[in-house]
Amino acid sequence: MKRIENIFVALNGWALILMLGAMALIVGVNISMRYLTDHSFPWADEAARYLMIWLTFTGAGLILRIGGHVAITNLQDALPATGQKILRGLLVVILLIFFGFMVHVGLQYAQRMQYQVTPALRLPFLYVYAAMPVGFSLLIIHLLLIAPRFIMAGTYKRLDDDADDDGALPGGANG
Repeated sequence: MKRIENIFVALNGWALILMLGAMALIVGVNISMRYLTDHSFPWADEAARYLMIWLTFTGAGLILRIGGHVAITNLQDALPATGQKILRGLLVVILLIFFGFMVHVGLQYAQRMQYQVTPALRLPFLYVYAAMPVGFSLLIIHLLLIAPRFIMAGTYKRLDDDADDDGALPGGANG
């Protein structure tokens, strides 16, 4: 199961890298074209905007895994250990309900917008709005994967951790 989780996380990360790379390439080429030829691609800004939307929604789950979202821990810190676990369990349930609701809302928005197209790319808005249900679905999966560790210990895998849970370095490189 841990291997499947690692593959899932790696695929999510690579998707973000590819989207960010495409966005940087599009913007960079468009800026170069504008300065070198006094012409730019009419679709570049729109494509970069939609890639940014997809980056935001699909990257939220990875940020959740490392505790990168805003959190107020005053109440949790004031509770005894058992109370902290109960509170964290309640937070996970509330987040799962909220994320599920947002998947539902995102699907509704995407369905409503399926016949409208973007101005420059002529792409159905369905593909733009699909970022919302896809992103919140990824949040559900990431939350379910980290929930046991978070509820029991209140910990996340931080960015500055040198080793995975099994002692292996990130990316499978054991130096």
